[in-house]
Amino acid sequence: MNKTAGWALIRDKMINKEHDASHFLSPMPLAISMGLGSVAQPMSVATIQNTNGQAITLHVKHKDKRDPKMWKGFKFAVPFEYSMHNFLLRYYVAEHGLDPDKDIQIRVVPPPEMVANLRAGNIDGFLGPDPFNQRAVYDEVGFIHLLSKEIWDGHPCCAFGVSEGFIKQNPNTFAALYRAVLEAAAMAREPKNRELIAKVIAPAQYLNQPKTVLEQVLTGKFADGLGNVKNVPDRADFDPVPWYSMAVWMLTQMKRWGYVKGEVNYKDIAEKVFLLTDAKKRMAELGQKVPEGGYRKFKVMGREFDPAKPGEYAASFAIKRT
Repeated sequence: MNKTAGWALIRDKMINKEHDASHFLSPMPLAISMGLGSVAQPMSVATIQNTNGQAITLHVKHKDKRDPKMWKGFKFAVPFEYSMHNFLLRYYVAEHGLDPDKDIQIRVVPPPEMVANLRAGNIDGFLGPDPFNQRAVYDEVGFIHLLSKEIWDGHPCCAFGVSEGFIKQNPNTFAALYRAVLEAAAMAREPKNRELIAKVIAPAQYLNQPKTVLEQVLTGKFADGLGNVKNVPDRADFDPVPWYSMAVWMLTQMKRWGYVKGEVNYKDIAEKVFLLTDAKKRMAELGQKVPEGGYRKFKVMGREFDPAKPGEYAASFAIKRT
């Protein structure tokens, strides 16, 4: 296991077979499989690593600019183009009438560098993963404008990803890895384990963050930087199920913002890349509750997403590239 600096490098190492499996941003295996931003190579999402666990954080100087309509000209950071962070930020500002490609700037910044960039005034805010939102509050340079959970409750964040080649060549190792990740997710879902997890991942060789920052994220009892203490137990959650409908939604946003041109075979790509059948099989082996169906419905900013009509959905937005 090794730490890797930045998502583009992780993508390249997976394509070059330097890594067999990786912690991925959940849209990345879709993008790599389709050859978006890199050569095409079949990648799979075995499980979702965590759900929710992101936020829009703004610089403390913007406490009087809580209405996104006031964000024209703002510079925002996201971890990578093919990330839920980018898609959720775009969705959110567009719902408030801003064109994310014209009215704001969106830059790619590695999450560990987001707080420093906010402090230096290089960016006005970021839609980033935790614990960096909470770290900005802890350092008194930012405040939490909105948890990503408030945009889409239960949205995927990162994923456990593997190359198709590795699965074929090492089926037993892959199965063992799969079970280990599912067992870890089950342990992390239990609220009673969250403080222990915070203690384990705080040291320098892991997240290198103050334990109190991680505890606030994982227990959901946190200061928002605006003088409030919030209590949101599922601010970050660990539901491992890789629903096909999640993949289809990501593809609709890639289509909406012009990352993918032409016709998109939403269902085929989703069911090839997201290994829901395998996840259910491994969950059953572990005696875990196996979910039913493949296209769970959900709402994004109050609007239900129908995964059976992705083309219509992608075309339905007033602000889009296609």
